[in-house]
Amino acid sequence: METSKKPLLPRKQNPSIRELTLKNGLSFPSDAELVMLMLGSGSPDVPIGVLSQKIINVLNGSPSEELVGRLKEIKGIGDSKALAVAAAVELGRRRNAHFRARIRTPADIVPYLKHFALEVKEHFICASMNGAHEVLNIRVASIGTTNRTLIHPREIFAEPLAEHASAVICCHNHPSGPCEPSQEDKDSTRALQEAACILGITFLDHIIITKESYFSFLEHGLL
Repeated sequence: METSKKPLLPRKQNPSIRELTLKNGLSFPSDAELVMLMLGSGSPDVPIGVLSQKIINVLNGSPSEELVGRLKEIKGIGDSKALAVAAAVELGRRRNAHFRARIRTPADIVPYLKHFALEVKEHFICASMNGAHEVLNIRVASIGTTNRTLIHPREIFAEPLAEHASAVICCHNHPSGPCEPSQEDKDSTRALQEAACILGITFLDHIIITKESYFSFLEHGLL
């Protein structure tokens, strides 16, 4: 007598960390799981979960200048993975190191803007601050050419107004020349200062940055 066999149902698998993160957002995974998402896969000899935890241990105890070398000491981590992790750490630092930093002088904010000096096109940046002159946000308001960027007060002040900022510092880079301001820089600064006054926002400074130095309108008595 033959007995009918039920077809085997596919085995239910637990959702992957990628699926869970897509569903719940980037605040859901642990630090090690974020590294797993970054790497994508482990090595033939080391599972990705073990590899990720070893990377977190290195991140917790290594200064930035030694990070790549120490990551490469982990079995299964070569140049590509070490640089990918270190680059992600540096990007996060650039994006978030400024938050709530108190700005007392132009020199205080330059470290948070300096990486824009590496751009090959002019970037116009606006830093929003609260009443205590703590940085709320730093964003690129406009990108121009190698020697010019077009700006309008509407684009510059839209987000500071939305953030209820009390003050702003504007900045742009000079990719192909010295950091001294052109006449156009002076005219645009005057226009931005007048617009800020109308909007009730304190225009603290306009800073020009290059790879070697910076120029502050405030420090040079041009505001």
